[in-house]
Formats: sequence, C-alpha cells, structure tokens
Amino acid sequence: MVFRDMTKLNMLLGLALALALVMPVSGQEVPKVLAIGAAAPAFSLPGTDGKTYALTDFKASKALCVVFTCNHCPDSVAAASRMERVYQDFRSRGVAMVAVNGNNPASLTPDELGYSPFGDSQEEMVPFAKDFGWTFPYLYDGAKQEFTAACGAQSTPHVFVFDAERKLRYTGRMDDGGRNSGPVEKSQLRDALDAVLAGTEVKEPVTRSFGCSTKWLFKAGKVVADQAAWEKRPVTVADLNEEISRKLRANGSKNLRLINFWSTTCGPCVQEFPDLVDTGRRFQNRPVEFISISLDPVESRPAVAKFLESRHAAAPGSTAKSLNEQGLASNNYHWTGGNPDAMAQAIDPEWTGALPHTVLIAPGGKILWRHSGEIDIVEVRRQILNGLK
Repeated sequence: MVFRDMTKLNMLLGLALALALVMPVSGQEVPKVLAIGAAAPAFSLPGTDGKTYALTDFKASKALCVVFTCNHCPDSVAAASRMERVYQDFRSRGVAMVAVNGNNPASLTPDELGYSPFGDSQEEMVPFAKDFGWTFPYLYDGAKQEFTAACGAQSTPHVFVFDAERKLRYTGRMDDGGRNSGPVEKSQLRDALDAVLAGTEVKEPVTRSFGCSTKWLFKAGKVVADQAAWEKRPVTVADLNEEISRKLRANGSKNLRLINFWSTTCGPCVQEFPDLVDTGRRFQNRPVEFISISLDPVESRPAVAKFLESRHAAAPGSTAKSLNEQGLASNNYHWTGGNPDAMAQAIDPEWTGALPHTVLIAPGGKILWRHSGEIDIVEVRRQILNGLK
C-alpha cells in the first residue's frame, strides 16, 4: 500500500491552518487523567475493520482494557506485539481489549515520524494493525478526540482498565518494557487485570504512562509554523562528476544514505519525489540523509532547479552539517559528466539505467537495498528502519 504523503500533508496542513486560526497553540490545557473509580466515558468510534464500536458492545466482558496508542511512536511500536500477547492470555478469562489512536495527524511535524513506516492517519492504522496481527479492535479518535480527552490520555501507550461495572480500576503504563519489544519481567497491566478478575484491589492503581505525548488538536499550529520554516530553507543543486559519485557511494558519513536517480521528464520520478523529500524530513533527527541525482541533460539545469525548489527539496540541518563535513556541496546533484555509465559504475554497477532508481547505502559504502521503478514509500521507510537497527 502506497501513501501519497505530500498530497495528504497538504490536506493536513490545510486542516492545521484552520485549527490554528481558531485555537491558539499556547494557553491550552491538557485534559486531566480520569480518576480511579470514575465511570468509563461513552464512545462510538470507527475501527480498522470498517465497523463502529461503542462502549455497550463490550458489556458482557468482565473487564475492559483500553490502550491509547498510535502508529508513529517508538514506545507504541515496541508495545504493539506485547498488547496482542496480553489480549490472547486474558480473552478467555472474559477480558476485552480496545486500542485507540487519539492522535490528530495534523498535529505531528515530520521529524516526529522517524521511528515507524507509518504516520497517525486513520488509513495507516489498517496496515499497522495488520503488521502486528492485532485481533482486537483498533479505533480512531483523532478527528475530535472526545473520548481521548474524557479519559485524559497523556501519552502513547496509556492504559485504562475498567471492571465489570465499568469503573476505572487502573491507569498508567502497560509494563516496564519501554522500547523493548520482547518479553518483560514486570507488567502493571497484567497485575491489574489479575486483581480485577479476582475481585481484589489493584495494589498500584495509578502509574505514570511513558511515551510520546498525545497530539492534541491545539498543537496543529506548530505544524503550520514548521512547514513555513521548511519552505524558507534554501534549495541547492550542484554538478556531479565521477569523482563525487565515488565519494557518494563510499559514504564516509555515519549515516545511512538514500540516493534517488531521477529526471524531470520521468513521470514516476516526479510522482514519487515529494514522498522522498518527506522521508528525508521524517528521519532528520536520525542518522539518515537523502541525496537526489538528476539525469536531465546539462542544458536543463534551470528546469531541474525549478523542480527542486517547487518540491522544497532542501537539506535538513543535520544533513547539511554532515555533507559539509564530507566536503559535499549539496543534497541535490545534477550529472554533468557526459555519458552516465561512469556515474552508474561508481554508485551502483547493478543499475540498468532505468529511471527512477533508488539505493540505500550504509556507512562505508555497502548497498543495503536497491529498487528500480516507482517506489512504495512505506517499503523505503521499512528498509531505512531495518538499516538503523
């Protein structure tokens, strides 16, 4: 599944701007966490399976576990497999589990998205849940955040356990796993469920929930400001010859290097390019850099520069610093060395010359992944994440 991120980003920015006009970024109060003993707030939310779920749908369960989580947060990604294991261990004992994405995607800047191939949009919840084999409902509350606010979900993940009468008995973190996706020694959620099912008091009914903060609607203004700042960054393009090509392949940096070969006359190149720029921004706080190489004729430099500027193909600060340290002039290059065979041989001898072509290079020059033809941007991000392990 391919997500046209820049198209979606433009829609989200429009929403963010509208929200920013009616909601000041500062002065907003984060809702307080629901008190122990309080009744479960009612909800009616869409799930990834196309169904709408309400609180009453779980009335037969002896306990209801609600986990506020999301697609992008590294803590949520690490917890995802453990959530399914908890559900499988307790479902036969009468426990229902519901995951809720309460984040508004218009309140997330690109640099917050460098730990998962997915953002927090409703459509991206479907492949996220599939990746982890979730068999419990995954619901979306990011549009209005009414249920999220009623519970006072502070972060992702944040757990709420309600008893058979739907009174809150536990709220806080799921376990002490943090960003470790494997088994854990201490699970506050399991302890709470055991106590509720046994009809005893939860020994520690309130704990801190650690993870990425909830992306409330009132944070949307910062996305508008971030995009405006990005569009003011200078976009450069430099000549590429065989010597610089060898340097790009050698990758003397400490970063993964994603290189894309493209042309202004190549439809798939033009189509996928905004997603690649967005990916570079997503990973700007991680050891990753995106380099573009145009194969347009030398006399087409004005068209190349215009295209890059229109797509805001600037270098994030971290990338610019890394390239400068290596003596590289830009994150965008234009082949000016005549027959491109020398460049192809220097960077990827297996490249046939068909455009677009993308390679992921590790520090030291090893090619970790290559793809000819239009990319699946989710797969690109998966490959980057695999390379960062």
